[in-house]
Amino acid sequence: MEPDLFTAAAEDRQSKDPASSPLAVRMRPRTLDEVVGQQHLLRPGAPLRRLVGEGEGGPAGPSSVILWGPPGTGKTTLAYVVSQATNKRFVELSAITAGVKEVRAVIDGARRASGGYGKETVLFLDEIHRFSKAQQDSLLPAVENRWVTLIAATTENPYFSVISPLLSRSLLLTLEPLTDDGLRDLLHRAVADERGLGGAVSLTADAENHLLRIAGGDARRALTALEAGAGSAISQGEKEITLRALEEAVDRAAVKYDRDGDQHYDVASALIKSIRGSDVDAALHYLARMVEAGEDPRFIARRLMISASEDIGMADPTALQTAVAAAQAVALIGFPEARIALGQAVIALALAPKSNAAYLAIDAALADVRAGLAGPVPPYLRDGHYKGAQKLGHAQGYVYPHDVPGGIAAQQYAPDAVHGKRYYEPTRYGTEARYADVAERVRARLRGEAPPRPPERAPARPPAEGRPAKTGGDPKRAGEPEKTGGAPEKPGGEPEKRGQEAEKRGQEPERAADPEKGSAG
Repeated sequence: MEPDLFTAAAEDRQSKDPASSPLAVRMRPRTLDEVVGQQHLLRPGAPLRRLVGEGEGGPAGPSSVILWGPPGTGKTTLAYVVSQATNKRFVELSAITAGVKEVRAVIDGARRASGGYGKETVLFLDEIHRFSKAQQDSLLPAVENRWVTLIAATTENPYFSVISPLLSRSLLLTLEPLTDDGLRDLLHRAVADERGLGGAVSLTADAENHLLRIAGGDARRALTALEAGAGSAISQGEKEITLRALEEAVDRAAVKYDRDGDQHYDVASALIKSIRGSDVDAALHYLARMVEAGEDPRFIARRLMISASEDIGMADPTALQTAVAAAQAVALIGFPEARIALGQAVIALALAPKSNAAYLAIDAALADVRAGLAGPVPPYLRDGHYKGAQKLGHAQGYVYPHDVPGGIAAQQYAPDAVHGKRYYEPTRYGTEARYADVAERVRARLRGEAPPRPPERAPARPPAEGRPAKTGGDPKRAGEPEKTGGAPEKPGGEPEKRGQEAEKRGQEPERAADPEKGSAG
């Protein structure tokens, strides 16, 4: 009578007093048509439809299904609906508590039920990624011989957490987080349905929006919070769930942030301006507000990549790499863990030296192009690889830079209309100080002039009594090859001065390349 025991247990779970079951359990869909979201898996003829005997394929459908998706997207619900729709035995195991012994017991029971009673079994295995390889191997015979219809659920990437033999024998279905519209429909149904709150209370608009924010696409979380808010309202004799009551019930303040309104742009603007202003703490505050309000992490990552080029640029070229890496991490892992990668990127960008020279340079070049300052490409720079190009004078007279000392040929590259224009005006902040020196030397070589002398070391203080004087400089600050020995001395023993050009610009040469000094933002 084992099959009857399993069936009775399944029925007993559903026949309990509704008041004693959580709202999320009471509102569990009974048919596929009641399932919220996942429409890409529920269209006519889809595998889940065939699994319950709808459409082509009959009641058999796929023998094994792996449901992959975030928590609260309906993995357990879909497994239960399949068992209800097909009137099969429904056995539920959790990989957290079950082992090989329990799995084999279920498989043996399924074989006896099928042979002796003609009753097929649906085995729902939650958190399958927690099973070891040996435990997953124990499922293979049952899946291969269709002794059970396996529906396994996981929140982890099954390509890394499920063994290949089981994965190859299963149909992988990806579940997506519920949209706000889907969650809103679910909340309305839970408030009105007799299985839910039965209209005992209503839900105000601001409380509903707060529920959507804290749910984060998780139906179970939304219904749990709704139930807590309803309990708070009813205990106080109120007929509606207000924002205040909901905040008290779930112990989570509502963030004043509308993803489709002004706050969306105001908070995003404040985040970027705080990064530009190097206020790391303010930047983290605004990031936290966006994360807590359920902002799309991809939107945040895109803004950080823009900031890395617009506000930091060549002062720290690795800032863009950091922002891009954060965006890739967001795409791979999603919330809530993505908050860590975004936080790291915000910290790195806020504390980086700032320069908007790259941003100004491309805009200045675009302005000239739009004003008609384009002109023909110099003939010697044109493509000379096709037949007849030489007759047109293309590529004739071009000096190959690799053939000249220093790798820089003194020739004109820009069209006549913009020849001599300087779009890139580097700052002396952070790493860009080095590029400033390099740009000046390269421009001089392109003009056929001798490159300017590199900045010299600033005057050194007389050494303290009893302490030897420091010799040598940091030649890498000026982009020069490393030198050996101490600084050459002028008559009188005074070390040769460096940074004369920087002093003429009113800057201290030793501070010019200090990431902590100044900002061009």
